[in-house]
Amino acid sequence: MSSSLLLSYYGDDLTGSTDVMEALSLGGIATVLFLDLPSDEQLARFADCQAIGLAGTSRSETPAWMDDHLHHALAWLRSLDAALCHYKVCSTFDSAPEVGNIGRALEIGQALFDQACVPLVVGAPQLKRYTVFGQHFAMFDGEAHRLDRHPVMSRHPVTPMGEADLRRHLSGQTALSIGLADVLCLAQPDIDERIDRLSAVHQALLYDVLDMRHQAEVGHQLWRTRQPKGGYVVGSSGVEYALLEAWRRQQQIPAAAPSFPPPRAVEKLAVVSGSCSEVTARQIRWAETNGFRAIALDAEGLISDERGEDIMQAALEAANGALADGMSVILHTAMGPETNASAIAKGGSQARHRIGRSLGQLLRRLVEIHGLRRVAIAGGDTSSHALRELRVHALTIRLPLPETPGSPLCRAYSDEPGFDGLEVALKGGQVGSDAYFGNIRDGRA
Repeated sequence: MSSSLLLSYYGDDLTGSTDVMEALSLGGIATVLFLDLPSDEQLARFADCQAIGLAGTSRSETPAWMDDHLHHALAWLRSLDAALCHYKVCSTFDSAPEVGNIGRALEIGQALFDQACVPLVVGAPQLKRYTVFGQHFAMFDGEAHRLDRHPVMSRHPVTPMGEADLRRHLSGQTALSIGLADVLCLAQPDIDERIDRLSAVHQALLYDVLDMRHQAEVGHQLWRTRQPKGGYVVGSSGVEYALLEAWRRQQQIPAAAPSFPPPRAVEKLAVVSGSCSEVTARQIRWAETNGFRAIALDAEGLISDERGEDIMQAALEAANGALADGMSVILHTAMGPETNASAIAKGGSQARHRIGRSLGQLLRRLVEIHGLRRVAIAGGDTSSHALRELRVHALTIRLPLPETPGSPLCRAYSDEPGFDGLEVALKGGQVGSDAYFGNIRDGRA
């Protein structure tokens, strides 16, 4: 790739990966996101891009899986010779020793890049995520909550957050020494020297981010302290928002934001959702009263060998009927945190994978049968597995959605004509207003 490649990144799930792509695209950086390692021909098509991403599934995988697959993926990204390589995690940092272990990702990248100290940035004011004295906060219904008291994240069915201190949380996942550059440190006139001293005695360094001033300083430090042959950083899309300011100051990217022509409305939208977030549940309820038909799938039955096919067939028939009548449809396996908890508990990671694949297979059939040109997928784990069923190999931004950051409308690239050019909205569980699905259907930013 060109030596002008500013950034490569690995997203630990698909919606997290598109979150990064959206942030970079809004900053005027041409970005492509691959769903798997691309062929030489596929990569060459995007030779003008300044950032290249690879969407993964490590948020829902084990450390043993990461030792194999993540190491391979990061090695490929390192071969692109970008100035920085980012391992992207969710801005709510939900993870556990046995599932989505961020500490293990720190260790793998540190060894691969031969880097003494790995920066860690999670706060992102644009997403209403804040890190203060190492404690992480996220907004819900207009109020900032510590992660261990957050109404959603403290009750996550797979990776509940019982600790808001990110260093303490990570101590259960890695033995690496993790330092802290807190808000007081970031305000000091000798900040460069302080960061250098912290980096010399710790193997990872967590940065506080409360507001845009802190974010700008963090971006400066990430760029200043990168390794000459390419560095490694772990964090949310707060990494990109921080770097954008540093790049603007150095005139490496345009000062003016690019424009994106608005898409037209579509008559019918098909949505599949494996999200167990209460935010998504509210969005489904809103959609039901605004021209959508919601079709519930029994998650426990869906992943069973005995009932799975019957449930799939019944859902497909119901969705076909609604679309034929001119309605949009939402096929979902959960309405809030508790509704598929028993299925996940019984089936573990394979249950999550099977739910995602099954929803993707249903979505594929609906696109084929009805010639749909716009679809939506809700849920980070769901998106990672469902989109692959559409035989899509790459995504670019079609329309960023500044009012609901992290949930853009994308253009899909596929070797199959029926799916090439498909517009796909990808939404994490905690993202979006109540009217999100209606806005995607109607082409409203």
